[in-house]
Amino acid sequence: MFGWLLAAAATAAIGAACDLETPHGGEGCRRADIDALRVNQIQAVGTHNSYKQAIAPAEMALLAAAAPDMAASLDYAHLSLTEQLNGGARQLEIDVFYDPEGGRYAQPLGRRLAPQGPDYDAAPMAESGLKVMHVQDIDYRSHCPRFIDCLAEIERWSAAHPDHLPLLILLNLKEGDALPAPGAVRPLPFDAAAMDAVDAEIGSVFPAGRLITPDRVQGAHPTLREAVAQGGWPSLAEARGRVIFALDAPRHQVDLYRGARTNLEGRAAFVNIEEDESAAGYITLNDPIAQAERIAAAVRAGLLVRTRADADTVEARTGETARREAAFASGAHYVSTDYMTPDPRFSDFQVILPGRAAGRLNPLGGEAP
Repeated sequence: MFGWLLAAAATAAIGAACDLETPHGGEGCRRADIDALRVNQIQAVGTHNSYKQAIAPAEMALLAAAAPDMAASLDYAHLSLTEQLNGGARQLEIDVFYDPEGGRYAQPLGRRLAPQGPDYDAAPMAESGLKVMHVQDIDYRSHCPRFIDCLAEIERWSAAHPDHLPLLILLNLKEGDALPAPGAVRPLPFDAAAMDAVDAEIGSVFPAGRLITPDRVQGAHPTLREAVAQGGWPSLAEARGRVIFALDAPRHQVDLYRGARTNLEGRAAFVNIEEDESAAGYITLNDPIAQAERIAAAVRAGLLVRTRADADTVEARTGETARREAAFASGAHYVSTDYMTPDPRFSDFQVILPGRAAGRLNPLGGEAP
């Protein structure tokens, strides 16, 4: 509570037009006031499945014939990670597949069924290490096929923009069944070794000083939950140029990642976990309409929250903005979208902050937990 109270005095001087990332903050905005804010008093926009490229036309045609609803929901793509960050994205989402031996995903079924020209380089997929794609075999094209390549691109951008607001990088660890088709590949499950591999690849790219880790936030508090409730998040002055990782994962994966830890000792990433648990510091609440009250309560309790302004191309196709407006009003710190850039095939639907700012004062930012 005390950290919020110390920062609350500065929020009165930070108007809606203040850009939290520019050196001066905008006309009438003082950088000192902005830098006094804590990480959990801002709001920024990010992207969903940030690495994703479009499904090739011939493969999309096959998918549309077999599963039209799925095809429609997958019919979107993003610019490169660098272009998204340049455009103001301060949250990215990366889907990760375990591939310790390499080559498991090098010959996707969709490409075998609908051969394309030289538009796909399978060489990175043949190497060992974590891979990045949305759905194996059908939605596999990625701006950075290897996790380490995604990390390296983010790190290069971050190092070149040391004043940026803290970046939240969400990780989905993909496992489960193969697609119901002959020749489809079944993803490997994430075991304890795979969890360690995630942290190892993060640590191979980002020095410890560039990360905001659970240990850093917890400090001397007995639990991470108590730390975030009592102002444990760093100020923007301390957090600029740094990156936060969060595991947006089902409970069995969260438990594997934590192991026997009381909180998240030694781990690189926060985890999506219930608000009242000792390791609570981050939570995914993707429905800003149905979960509005829960989002507000989590924000006031000091947790970082991510929600979504759109899903499955629905809003882009209809132009409906209720979910987008609810997401911004909810107080969620990171509002995720597939449409920082509109898709002219559908509509002018877009999710950006006013003035294309990289960040603004959270609607609930001045309130104490």
